Amino acid sequence: MTSIAQRFETLRDHARCALIPFITAGDPDLETTAEALRVLDRSGADLIELGVPYSDPLADGPVIQAAATRALKRGTRLDQVLEVVRSVSPTLQAPIILFTYYNPILNRGIETYLQQISAAGVRGLVVPDLPLEEAETLLKPAAEFGIDVTLLIAPTSPKERILAIAEQSQGFIYLVSTTGVTGMRTQVQSRVKDLLLELRTVTDKPIGVGFGISQPEHARQVMEWGADAAIVGSAFVKRLADGSPTEGLQAIETFCQSLKAAIAPM
Repeated sequence: MTSIAQRFETLRDHARCALIPFITAGDPDLETTAEALRVLDRSGADLIELGVPYSDPLADGPVIQAAATRALKRGTRLDQVLEVVRSVSPTLQAPIILFTYYNPILNRGIETYLQQISAAGVRGLVVPDLPLEEAETLLKPAAEFGIDVTLLIAPTSPKERILAIAEQSQGFIYLVSTTGVTGMRTQVQSRVKDLLLELRTVTDKPIGVGFGISQPEHARQVMEWGADAAIVGSAFVKRLADGSPTEGLQAIETFCQSLKAAIAPM
């Protein structure tokens, strides 16, 4: 199965920016989640972030929080999410990255958690509340299971911390485009351009920009500023939740294709 590093290497060889959609597992139901992964994969997604619903999603805005709440009310749990990944991942080109919080990992046990998600076909982890100071406890064992743990850099991070995070992050670096939680914005803050330039002076790792990217022009903007990936979450989650599951799947297919077209080489 393709690793995150391999996928980015291939994209760089072809001078292409990656598209990374995000959806919440179990919203509106797990059957739709499985089909959504297939739809995104064939509609241009290069990697896919799959959010594991959690009761206290501190980094998520109202759209994703609401999706997680609905999924939890339907009884969605990690084991069920991994069963979906296990059944679908062999048919996908895009590696799956789990977006989860640190407490569920600690509760299950770090090595047990990593073993289980790796066996299911997960290739990456994003843990927004993982402190840099504790990252080594997850990073080292994750590498042994073929899991890349991607760390986040906030726009307010001092240069010394940016350097430390860039050095530790695996797979790629997740650059948060704005302060606060996830959600749709009308534009991407120009500070992102400066941060991308700053990061390029300290690392050659791929850089993905997320939080607030909700339109094709946003994705193209961050690509033109030098990002290796555009990460789009709330805009996908909202479309998938609106209307019937069939309508939601059609909506994310069209949206994914429009985003992919926006970042295609000219």
